[in-house]
Amino acid sequence: MKTQIEQNGIVTLSDEAAMDVSDSELWNDDLRPTTVKEHTWTGLNFATLWIGMCLCIPAYTMASGMISLGMNWWQAIGTIFLGNVIVLIPILLNSHAGTKFGIPYPVFARLWFGSKGAHIPSMARAIVAAGWFGINTWIGTTAIDVLLSASFPAWKNLTGHTAIIFALFWALNVGVAYKGPQAIKVLSLIAAPVVGISALILMIWAFTNAGWGPILSTPSKFTTTGDFLKVFFPTLTGVIAFWATLALNIPDFCRYAKSQKSQMIAQSFSLPLTMSIFSFIGIAVTSATVVIFGTAIWDPVQLLAKFPPFIIFLGTIIIAMASLTINVGANIVAPARAIENLYPKRITFGIGALITGVFAVLMQPWFIMSNFGNYIFGWLGTYAALLGPIDGIAIADYWLVRRRKMALKELYEPAGRYNYSSGFNKNGVYALIIGVAVPVLGLLVPGLRFLWDNAWTFGLFISMFAYAYLMKNDQSILSPGEYEAITQVQAPDPMERLAK
Repeated sequence: MKTQIEQNGIVTLSDEAAMDVSDSELWNDDLRPTTVKEHTWTGLNFATLWIGMCLCIPAYTMASGMISLGMNWWQAIGTIFLGNVIVLIPILLNSHAGTKFGIPYPVFARLWFGSKGAHIPSMARAIVAAGWFGINTWIGTTAIDVLLSASFPAWKNLTGHTAIIFALFWALNVGVAYKGPQAIKVLSLIAAPVVGISALILMIWAFTNAGWGPILSTPSKFTTTGDFLKVFFPTLTGVIAFWATLALNIPDFCRYAKSQKSQMIAQSFSLPLTMSIFSFIGIAVTSATVVIFGTAIWDPVQLLAKFPPFIIFLGTIIIAMASLTINVGANIVAPARAIENLYPKRITFGIGALITGVFAVLMQPWFIMSNFGNYIFGWLGTYAALLGPIDGIAIADYWLVRRRKMALKELYEPAGRYNYSSGFNKNGVYALIIGVAVPVLGLLVPGLRFLWDNAWTFGLFISMFAYAYLMKNDQSILSPGEYEAITQVQAPDPMERLAK
């Protein structure tokens, strides 16, 4: 029986197959495969998604930490560019599955962890994302609060003014997320050009008033290659970790892509270039502030506070827009989907977004940020050691083990081939444990510190090869003949071919 239809490289369920599993406990309207008509995201949509998410306060200030460690400006920008090119590889590899089969991340995870085991990678990604959601909401809150106080001095005398901003900004984030990824598509189309043009105007202002300033002419503090590499590798891992979260749940967005070509080209250019250019703008503007104000101002919020009230007001809107774009796109979709996947018949994506918002508040981000160093470098700073192995397993399963072939319908059948043993694929669990354990040795054995400094990279490759070895003869793998038996391949749409 032909249960799935493939056309133009996109696989969808046949109407009969969709009806058969629509009553399954693993199915709901948000987790089901997208239809051909729902593949509406063009390359422009993916470009604006990434540009909108990259143009944020952490990206602006990313290079500052590297310069404080002794790098010069081009070493810092080079590290940022390389790190984003590296993390782009798993992003594109996992994007392929989302585009071809139209499935979100938690359903993709059923393929390699089982229908119940999928909660392990889904919730691992969700916990990190919810933590960052609370933190970014608080960062956006404090930025807006500072700018309003600078523009309207009476504002800071209002009792509970910060709490008011937090409540309103939290509600705005959750409200946009409640409407789902399609709302993020619209938000990115608006935010990307507005924030991007504003950043360029800021750099023109800095150059006009102060030239390039002293930071861009400051040499590196490293006298030997060895000294540089000791800082370079852990810093590179930190850059990779910045988007390691999206490398996992990128199928949540790519399931709407019109074609593989459009999403791949758009993401390949927009992510590394935007992060590098925006970081350079941060360095250039900060370098100019040394001349203009007599001190280096890395925080764009503190810089905007020195402008006239009207500019501060515009800056407040722009920073709020930038914070909203990255928070909704990067930090709400994944946990909302993971929560939804816990009970698909009762929990919708919107309810998952609300629960994520509540969980983020319960984590008390204002308290977390009061102890910023311990939190960021102690817990969130180590999540790459967990997410790298999960990335490796996802890539190995789809590209090495299954060769991009799966029985789409059986991802929604509790007794299907991807149920494995009582809903858990033990090989996925074993590969995850191995991929996490080896880098952790770097924390315990001083001579192996390089394993921990490169935790994401080592974890990814170790778990990838471990999983591929453990799964080489697994019964869930479709043979070419079995895939052909369930897949009806339709001739390419001539109008679609012309549109490309």
